[in-house]
Amino acid sequence: MTLSMTGFASLKGHHGAWSWTWDMRSVNARGLDIRLRLPDWIDGLEPLVRKAVAARVARGSVSITLRLSREDDAGAARLNPEALERTLAILSEITHAAEARGLMLNRPGPAEIAAMRGVMDSGGEETDPAPLVAALGRDLPPLLDAFDKMRRHEGAALAKLVARQLDDTEELVAAALVAVEERREVQAETLRAALARVMDNTDGADPDRVAQELAMIAVKSDVREELDRLTSHVAQARALLAGDQPRGRKLDFLMQEFNREANTLCSKAQYAELTRIGLDLKALIDQMREQVQNIE
Repeated sequence: MTLSMTGFASLKGHHGAWSWTWDMRSVNARGLDIRLRLPDWIDGLEPLVRKAVAARVARGSVSITLRLSREDDAGAARLNPEALERTLAILSEITHAAEARGLMLNRPGPAEIAAMRGVMDSGGEETDPAPLVAALGRDLPPLLDAFDKMRRHEGAALAKLVARQLDDTEELVAAALVAVEERREVQAETLRAALARVMDNTDGADPDRVAQELAMIAVKSDVREELDRLTSHVAQARALLAGDQPRGRKLDFLMQEFNREANTLCSKAQYAELTRIGLDLKALIDQMREQVQNIE
């Protein structure tokens, strides 16, 4: 099963007077980067969320936002002006310090400021966050299930696309093998003509020595090893796609090897048709790598 690093999920929930919305989204990244925007007064929630995400996601930049609100009127939270003033002063200081260093920060909205510790008073009601944390924690499995469902859907599409590109790569390698045989006849005629010119214009030249030098030119332009390695890389990529472990890093590395062989093929081609095939391979490998970089 191929998973994409691109995904999104949203989930609504409630517990007593509280209601909330979870938003979870991710994009590709070299490793796992979890970014959380949670009310900072709910102790114990952040480690719970990080542990749940790390158990399900191997790579990607994952952002999770929790929007929490209280629905009852009797125990409605009240604004704490002193805490609000302190919070705004701290935010202002942080913003000015960041701008002085050329950094631009996203400005928090009213709902995010209200969710910061102490800004809202609970009106003297019980403030133990444990029951709320437990309720929020019960939402994490279905949230991650929805998130993985989208990643599986995107991953399946990526796998099909990469599989087609591997088929195209295999076809180009086969075409290159045909071009190598065509080039053989052209090279043989070119070498015979070169040898004849050398013998006609060089007194006392050793024909065997000249033939050896010309043969070395043919050896240096041999591309069979590159084509064999490309065939091997195609088989390895298919095996990775068929596996059940995160394979994005390995596929990305394999794309570099694909590109290395295609570059060498172009540099050693010395035949117009073989050069064209090499350039087509390079373009196809670039397209493949773009897709592979979205795979977990």
